[in-house]
Amino acid sequence: MELTRKLETLLRSLYTRHGRRKSGYCVCEGVRAVGELFARRPELVRFTVATERGLAEYGPVSGALYSLSESRFAEFAGTVNSQGILAVAAIPAPPGEETPPEVPFIFALDGLGDPGNFGTVCRTLRSTGLDELWYTKGSIDPYGDKAIRSGLGVQFALKLRCFENLETLRAAAARFGYDKVFLTDPHQGESCFTAPDLFQRSVVVIGGEANGVNDLAAARRVTIPMPGNYESLNAAQAATVFLFEYVRRLTTA
Repeated sequence: MELTRKLETLLRSLYTRHGRRKSGYCVCEGVRAVGELFARRPELVRFTVATERGLAEYGPVSGALYSLSESRFAEFAGTVNSQGILAVAAIPAPPGEETPPEVPFIFALDGLGDPGNFGTVCRTLRSTGLDELWYTKGSIDPYGDKAIRSGLGVQFALKLRCFENLETLRAAAARFGYDKVFLTDPHQGESCFTAPDLFQRSVVVIGGEANGVNDLAAARRVTIPMPGNYESLNAAQAATVFLFEYVRRLTTA
């Protein structure tokens, strides 16, 4: 099938936050990201766009499929060297406000503005067996094309909840019994390797690249010891350290 002008307009709009909010759709590009989408949430897929090369690498696609030449596909792709396949999908609804998380602790992002880092955090989080990620409104849209590519579509396997700020996030967590909040800090606080209750009905917050995590009254500070006295790690690196410290404790207890 050939793309209609209406679908072309929709597809182009999904590379903007406004377009995603208005339509309720997002674009998922690349073989692995599209594969994750179809594996996890096939009911969300509205249509797929692919070249012959993309289909040869990915395999059969269920549902509506629009075949394009390489040059036409390049007009819609978000990458210069695309893999020749993308899917348009409905953005998943977040869990209901009264739906409790089913995780030992809540991992949260505050003002994380880099889509590559956000996607990497999503992928790392899922690799640890967790499936719940909270974030504040100052963060990047997790369903932007760059974040989805970086996460390889793992967003569709996660429960993502967005909050106005850290205060509302903490209040929501407390309602579910997660009553301790740890703010990551590159310079001070308890060591992430020795804080005994770090992952016990708690919230662990990673801040954005530019300004770090916002302050929050009565929250505890936790840090990654760095004997090399380096200024800080980026958000995705820091998240990996914390998340796999959780795995270490889980597997050596």
